[in-house]
Parts: sequence; structure tokens; C-alpha cells
Amino acid sequence: MSRAGEPVHLQFPDHHGDAEDEEAGGRSLAWDLDNVELRTVGVDIGSSTSHLLFSRLHLQRLAQSLSSRFVVVEREVLHRSPIRLTPFREDGRIEEAELEAFVDRAYEDAGLTRDDVDTGAVILTGVALERRNARAIAELFARVCGGFVCATAGHNLESILAAHGSGAVRRSLDRPGQLLLHLDVGGGTTKLALLRDGRVMATAGVACGGRLVVLDEAGRVLRVEPAARRLAARAGVPLEQGAPAPAGALAAAMVGVIAAAATGERDDLLLTDPLPARLGPPVEVSFSGGVAEYVYGRETRRFGDLAPELGAALGEAAAAGRFGGRPAPLEVGIRATVIGASQFTVQLSGSTVHLSDGSILPLRNVPVVDARTPAGRACEPDQVSAAVTAATRRLDLVEGEQPMAVALSWAGEPRYASLRGLAAGLAAALPRSLRRGTPVVLALDGDVGRSLGAILTEELAATARIVSLDGLDVRELDYLDVGEPIQPAGVVPVIVKSLAFPAGPP
Repeated sequence: MSRAGEPVHLQFPDHHGDAEDEEAGGRSLAWDLDNVELRTVGVDIGSSTSHLLFSRLHLQRLAQSLSSRFVVVEREVLHRSPIRLTPFREDGRIEEAELEAFVDRAYEDAGLTRDDVDTGAVILTGVALERRNARAIAELFARVCGGFVCATAGHNLESILAAHGSGAVRRSLDRPGQLLLHLDVGGGTTKLALLRDGRVMATAGVACGGRLVVLDEAGRVLRVEPAARRLAARAGVPLEQGAPAPAGALAAAMVGVIAAAATGERDDLLLTDPLPARLGPPVEVSFSGGVAEYVYGRETRRFGDLAPELGAALGEAAAAGRFGGRPAPLEVGIRATVIGASQFTVQLSGSTVHLSDGSILPLRNVPVVDARTPAGRACEPDQVSAAVTAATRRLDLVEGEQPMAVALSWAGEPRYASLRGLAAGLAAALPRSLRRGTPVVLALDGDVGRSLGAILTEELAATARIVSLDGLDVRELDYLDVGEPIQPAGVVPVIVKSLAFPAGPP
């Protein structure tokens, strides 16, 4: 592994050379085939703050189980950028130029260029996600952060990333069978996650956060988000521009909303489906996000918002058992989401990959169509075709108009008759895509990607542009970025993203 700040070079051995050539740099060809090293960047653009985190990932093939899947076995943080307030213009738009300069400085401070970064993710969260220029900002960061950095957003995804990045998921592993609650409290939203045995069981989000009201140095109101006006109305307090902010009353109202959401109650400030009450009450509650720094007493300064009052109120509520469990400390607070983004968005498709035309890679923002086919069991072409067509309609997609990724499951032996039936069903459901050469990604959870892709292109649709990938875990409402193959391992990097850019205020 190279030193921090130096590029990681993947080996391209000469198969006609001698053993010494194959072990250039002290690593054998066998090591290179089963190991991949990547540099990643996580960029978090939130309602209150923005920051970046650079990491190095070591992924290794699950060779003992004869799998083509790669998993993260080691992660090293290379650089953490300073945390800065997300810049907003007077009209409420985010200032793109300032953010771009901030990212450029972060790369320079890390000693990295854009070409040094292999993959990563940009997370637009909370109020930042709702801004009118959110899509333009996402595209900006996809452009300035180098190859294979993509924009992602979504309340449920952020809940998952924060739960992992904060260490709450790992903590739940040490408490087998117990239900834990994790709250990621940011500037515009609070994300909730119920955890058990190292798994995120359910997630939710509410429009409560420390920067729903922006204050001047004297504590007078400068900017108000729509959710804050609803909270003020509930609390029965005035919230006027230029007047002193009723910080305590607003913080108490937000705690009430968050506590109710933790029990699965519905509310007009809820941004997602409610948490399921059937999982029962948690035995422990933990916090991350910018407001968590005040909950745990790691921050005392004011930054022109309600975070100190909200943090204090949340800490008191947790101690009083209002969230159903005892409070638990976590070391990672404000950087939890960006840590999660840099570690948990990367998947690699393994060795049974079929590329009918490698020139179509990389692909970005490919919607996942979950066909829910009986793959590996019935694989009747009519059933497969009907499942793909129905799934396409559910997402209001027009077949043949844009690239799409068809998610398929596979169980059992890779028998030709079953694979042929699955391929025939796909050909019947995607006639315009295959005829026009519109890229189609086949995302399989089993190791039959090469066989299925070959049958489809060589026997049924010679002009098709197919990327058939194995070992992927994707779902409806996900989007995929598919990168170019990494040699010599022959793996294809994939970033799975949640549905982004919801319209309208919370």
C-alpha cells in the first residue's frame, strides 16, 4: 500500500515475462487478481455544513467461497477537509462557485489530483437537497471531483450512511438481539434508523434540524425555512424576520416531532414512511450529525442557528427516556454521513461479466428496473417479459428511450434452458433498446452474468449493447453508475444511488 498522498497504481503484468516481472513492486499476479485498491472521496453538502473525506479502500475477492464478489477488508482515511458553512445566496440558492473553490482547496490540501481519485459519492442532504439548483450542484461535483464521482441523495440512504459512518451499526453487533435507535440530526432534517445485529432494520426522516432558522450575531432571525414556520405555529410562538428567535420553544417542538417519529407516529413533517412500530421500543439511542456535537458536549460555539438549543433539548430528552432507550455515546458526529458515503456506496461486479461493447462505459445515472422475475426456477419467456414491462411502467420509463438496468435474481444451477428462457423474455420486453443499441445493464445477484449476456447478444440480439454484471445488490428506485473495468482483476466498479432531487419543500 502506498503512502498517503501518492497515487495508487494498479499493476498490468506482462504474462510473457518471468517471475520477477510478475512480482514487480513486491506483489504477485495472484495478489493483483484477488485484490483491488481504490481511492475514494465522500462529499457532504448539507443544510448547515459541507465537508469532504478522502479514503483508501482495499477490496478483496471472497476466494474461499469461490465467489467473484469483492468486499472491503481495510479502509484508511487519507484526509479530512475543514468543515465550512454551506454558502447560500440571498435568494436562497446555494453558491456553486464557492463550493467548487472549497472542493478544489480540499484536493490540494489532501495532496491529490482529480485523476488520483477512483470513485466516490456526493451527498446532497436536508435543505440543500431541496434547493432549486440541486441538480446543477450535483452535476458540478460530478464534474470537478474527478472520474466516477457521482451525486446521490435521499433521506433513507442518508440514514443508512450515517448509521454506518457513526459506528452505530457496529455497536449493534456487540448487543445481539437488541434494538437500537440512531438519530442523525443535521441542519434541515433528522434521520432515524432502527438497528439490530449489525443491520439497518428501518429508516425514516423528519424536517427538524438546527439550521431551519438562521440568526445574526444578536440572535435575530435572518432566514426561515418552511418547516420552521410550521413548528412555530405548533409551539404558538412568533417567528418574524429581524425579531429575536424563540429558540427554546422551537427546539422543544422539534424534540416532540422526533420523539413521535421514533415510535412510528405519522406527522406532516415526516419526509418518508414512518418507522414500523412492530419492531418494538429500542433499548439505546445514539446521535450523529452536526447537532450531535452539542448533544455530546463536544461543541459549545454558536454558528448563527438553533443547534445549541436543539442539542441540549435532545440530550435532556434522551436522558429522560423519551426516545425509548438509554443514551449511548458515539465518537463520530458531524462527519458520519460523509464517512458512510466514502465506504458504503461501492460495489464491484466480479469475473463473470459480459460486455458486448466496452465503449459504452462509463454509464451514469441508470435507473434500476426491478423485474422480480422467477429467474433460475421457471424462467418462462412470457413471465419474464411481463415482469420487465410492468417494472418499467412502474417507474414511468419508456422502453428504448434511455439506458436502464434490469435487476434479476438467480437461484440454482446455470442451466442453458433456464438462461435461454430468461434471455428470450428480456429480448421480448426490450425490443427497441436492443434494436437501437440503447445500453441495457443486467444487474444479477448470482454469478451468471457472462452466460446470460452472451446468449442475449450472440443468439437473440446481435446489435444489442449489453452490460451484464453479477454479484450486485440493487433495488427499485436505485440508480447505478457503472465504471470501466479495472485490470488485471477484470472487475467493474458500480456505485448504487438512491432516488435523488425530490421536488418541493418538506
